[in-house]
Amino acid sequence: MNKEKIIQAGKIAKEVKAHIRPLVKKGMPLLEIAEKIESKIKELGGNIAFPTNLSINTIAAHYTPTHDDTSIAHGLIKIDMGVHVDGYIADTAFSLDLENNEENKKIIQAAEHGLKEGIKTAVENVAINKIGKAIQTAIESHGFSSIVNLSGHSIERYQVHAGMTIPNMDDGRAIPLKEGSYAIEPFATNGGGKIYDGAPSNIYVLMDEKNLRSPIARELLKYIQTEYGTFPFCSRWLVKKFGIKALFGLKQLEENRNLHHFSQLVESSNGIVAQAEHTIIVEKDKTIVTT
Repeated sequence: MNKEKIIQAGKIAKEVKAHIRPLVKKGMPLLEIAEKIESKIKELGGNIAFPTNLSINTIAAHYTPTHDDTSIAHGLIKIDMGVHVDGYIADTAFSLDLENNEENKKIIQAAEHGLKEGIKTAVENVAINKIGKAIQTAIESHGFSSIVNLSGHSIERYQVHAGMTIPNMDDGRAIPLKEGSYAIEPFATNGGGKIYDGAPSNIYVLMDEKNLRSPIARELLKYIQTEYGTFPFCSRWLVKKFGIKALFGLKQLEENRNLHHFSQLVESSNGIVAQAEHTIIVEKDKTIVTT
């Protein structure tokens, strides 16, 4: 673990959040928001760890705009971004109410309270279900539900989701939290507190490097291997590079099972969802919030 580079990635993410937060307004194209965020990450010397997620209202996570997206910002929007420096990652998210709606504001407050309590609990050797319990208790104290089948996660170099989950509820897993880098990521909702897989998200990750006959698919595969490796990527980046033919190549790669296409994550009872997230470094004597 390279602490300095994780902290550097976190500083860039923090600066991007400060830059974009006042710019996002109701009616702004989602494509414009995503491109502003991703351009700013590069401008500040970072690399993009995954496509910017812009998920609205009942969509909890995993929506990024297409190259020709006409969707506009409204409702309660979650902005989830990732920065890496030499493979060392900062993963962070925040929510905005674009409607001046009291219920939306309260759900956001609940998610942020869950994040605060989760981080406070996340010290070396604590049982991870205690982190989940702290998050759940905080969110429920506002009268909302913690989404139980979404979680935080361990982070390793080149791996945003590195295998260990950090629950958003007391799931009974008394596994001790070890030194390392983690994302604490509560989701609060006025719905039932579960998500299901919805429509495609436009976000992909490379799963298998097996070859295939199609020239465009082979060209895309080579580019994905070189440019993204283990990091998620999206269709609009490939359209920007290769033009509209990239969409045909992506379809072929997906059919050949070279890629996993993530689904949008939707609240099962159509509840409005807020998200709050920071990356932390857990050390023997302290926990550092990098984002």
